[in-house]
Amino acid sequence: MDNFNLLKNKIKTKSLSICIIGQGYIGLPLSLAFADCGFKVLGYDINEEKVQRLNKGISGIGTVSSSTIEKCIKDKKISFTSRIEDTKSCEIYIICVPTPLGKHREPDLRAVKDAYQQVANNLNKNDVVCLESTTYPGTTEELYQDYIYAKGLEAGEDVFVIFSPEREDPGNKKFSTTNIPKILGGVTQKCKEIGYQIYNSIIDEVVLVKDCRTAEMTKLLENVHRCVNIGLVNELKPLADIMDIDIYEVIKAAATKPFGFVPYYPGPGLGGHCIPIDPFYLSWKAKEYGMNTRFIELAGEINKFMPHYVVSKLIEVLNTQEKALKNSKILVVGISYKKNIDDIRESPAIEIINLLSKQFCQISVYDPIVNYLPNSIKKLTHQKIKVLSKEELKSYDGILIITDHDQIDYDMIKTNSKLIIDTRGRYEVATNIFRA
Repeated sequence: MDNFNLLKNKIKTKSLSICIIGQGYIGLPLSLAFADCGFKVLGYDINEEKVQRLNKGISGIGTVSSSTIEKCIKDKKISFTSRIEDTKSCEIYIICVPTPLGKHREPDLRAVKDAYQQVANNLNKNDVVCLESTTYPGTTEELYQDYIYAKGLEAGEDVFVIFSPEREDPGNKKFSTTNIPKILGGVTQKCKEIGYQIYNSIIDEVVLVKDCRTAEMTKLLENVHRCVNIGLVNELKPLADIMDIDIYEVIKAAATKPFGFVPYYPGPGLGGHCIPIDPFYLSWKAKEYGMNTRFIELAGEINKFMPHYVVSKLIEVLNTQEKALKNSKILVVGISYKKNIDDIRESPAIEIINLLSKQFCQISVYDPIVNYLPNSIKKLTHQKIKVLSKEELKSYDGILIITDHDQIDYDMIKTNSKLIIDTRGRYEVATNIFRA
């Protein structure tokens, strides 16, 4: 039996080991999905503290239950390590590491390149390498050439190289790792077939595309689509406010059209690892081809401005009450980037708190899901409120609703607050409630 068919048979019988590099919001759910399906999984992460916690069955991620990890550990289907040498016995490597932006909004692929280099050092014939981290079109082929082909290993014959972008939506109870359709491309046709065999083992639907570049572009289009459309409604929100029009009522009414319209909602800015970052991977790459992606750049500017708009709205409303922002006591409600999750990456709440701190406010934070404050704002906040009370609420000059978790008692806030700035449309506008 040749290498190709031997590997397909081992995948079918689940008689090989999978290494998932990166045990964050993408890598950990993927590791558990493979383990739950019967594969032997080794979760690798450079964070030793995280690895120790995971080996004890403690999640650390609100959307992943500790009981699920405990079960997989008990069944001896998963273990975790921070030692790259422990991964040498694995035959499938899936890379799920961060792809942030650099200082000048250029792609920062250091974590991906480090992971590829480590994998290449361990790689044996008949192994598989898959990148799931979002990146610009051409990345997989470039990395293959630099790290794998340079070792004399040919894709589709000696090793199998694929790209299959993550599509996680943390906090979404309807969709999870296994029932979200999976996009997949390969360096060669055989690579693509192997990739299909792997992911078809755990995912309901695998969507094959021409090659890795097409798969990379598909992921970027998904996030550009959201970035641009959110930028549109964020631009319309201040206009609607000036015109005394409820933008949420407008969106709700427009959404009754059964074709040609998808509702997107304004907010205090964009957060998370995808929408604020990924579109700029494409705009950066476009410049290599002498093209400017004006929609992406404009949407980015609008969305980046929203925290400033929220603070300016607070200043405006306080002024009408003959109150200065300086020395005001302000409560920020919600600091994660979206409702019902504990992820604060790129959260607009952090930028809003930083802006408020420059105005010498007394800032407090309440978030029933996020149980810590990032170092960037720890020193700036007056305190973190664990439990909201009527008396506590009455002591603040202004309340900012930044993240609208379902666990928050909005009626109590409404009844006991002097002033509310609502960035999520949780309330109808009233004498003490304003939209931003």
